[in-house]
Amino acid sequence: MKNKTYIIAEAGVNHNGNIEIAKKLVQKAKYCGANAVKFQTFKAKNVVTKNAQKSQYQKETTDSVETQFSMIKKLELTHEDHKLLYSYCNRVGIDFLSSPFDIQSIEFLNNLGLKTLKIPSGEIVNLPYLRVIGQLRKKLILSTGMSRLGEIEAALDVLVSMGTQRKNISLLHCITDYPAQVEDVNLLALRTLKYAFPEISIGYSDHTNGIDIPIAAVSLGATIIEKHFTLDKTLQGPDHKASLDPKEFLQMTKAIRNVEIAFGNGIKKISIGELNNIDSIRKSIVAAKKISKDEIFSEDNLAVKRPGNGVSPMRWDEIVGSKAKKDYNEDEQIVL
Repeated sequence: MKNKTYIIAEAGVNHNGNIEIAKKLVQKAKYCGANAVKFQTFKAKNVVTKNAQKSQYQKETTDSVETQFSMIKKLELTHEDHKLLYSYCNRVGIDFLSSPFDIQSIEFLNNLGLKTLKIPSGEIVNLPYLRVIGQLRKKLILSTGMSRLGEIEAALDVLVSMGTQRKNISLLHCITDYPAQVEDVNLLALRTLKYAFPEISIGYSDHTNGIDIPIAAVSLGATIIEKHFTLDKTLQGPDHKASLDPKEFLQMTKAIRNVEIAFGNGIKKISIGELNNIDSIRKSIVAAKKISKDEIFSEDNLAVKRPGNGVSPMRWDEIVGSKAKKDYNEDEQIVL
């Protein structure tokens, strides 16, 4: 199929800092039909101050007295881990993606050979970061959580001014809340983004519970779907609870692929399946009772009944008032 939705399994930090769990996430993402598995690349010391507090959802899913720095420090993957995962994804046959959260990580992923980089929502207002990543002139996926339209436009202007072509940028509508509430999702913002930036492809990064919303996003034209992915939602860590497990992720990918097939080509026509049902479901003009030859057809002696392999009821006015050319029994189809 052309124009298939690009489905990203957001493994993020759901490896809990363990390379073996990370590799299992790659395996399962491939099994579930994802086009890419995405991780997060960062050095805690470059991302957060040592006394920064956690977000509310992080406090609810991890040690509430632990600092944000301590939490994410345990979730780092080494550069060697990244190299192993990059190579492993190539062997498995799934795209390796990652979101760099600091400038050093941008440079590392660039040197690793990634053709596409994902800009996380929190960096959309990080001017030095945007300048560095924009000058690489790669394909970029920009999440727009926590942002207004003007902030998105400003970020795009920076990226383009540094040399990135607009056609190489994708925007993801996103609600940065874990889990995001359905009433906050505002999926029609996908249309707003497409209207505001018609030359840029638009997708959706989902943080709601379940699979309904990303499927709906595809029906509204999202060309990329990103969804958090875990091996087990009960594992310790900030993002497991708001992620899909492999069974759920597989259901989502199957549903999205079915929606894509259902789009068709937009031409209103009779399907092959419908052709087989026309005669049994449509109706024909029949005699409502016995009719003698030369009797005048009227609304009293005619009826419309199945099957539909006779004279169409659309010719009712043509038949009413004319003479019967033969005798008819009740329910016999009228012939011209």
